[in-house]
Amino acid sequence: MKLLVSASLGLIIAATQAAAIETCRFIEPKAEREACYHRQEQELAAKRKSRSEPAARSSESKTFESLEQMRRDDAEVYRSIRGICSGC
Repeated sequence: MKLLVSASLGLIIAATQAAAIETCRFIEPKAEREACYHRQEQELAAKRKSRSEPAARSSESKTFESLEQMRRDDAEVYRSIRGICSGC
C-alpha cells in the first residue's frame, strides 16, 4: 500500500516537471520562451546543488570519522607495543 502511494506521488511529481518543460516549448515569442528555459535551468541547477551538498557533507563526515577511527587504532597499537617492548 505504501509502495503504491509513493510510486503514485513520484509519477505526479515527474509529470508536473515534464509539463513545465512542455509549456516552455509551446511559447511563441522567442524572448519569452528563452526566459522560460533560463528559469528552468536555474531551478534545475538549484536542485542539483541542494542534492550534492548533503552528499559532499556526508562524504566529508565519513572521511573525518574514518580518520578519527584510524587515530584511535594507532594509539591503541602504540600502547600495546610499549607494553611488549619496554626496553627497546
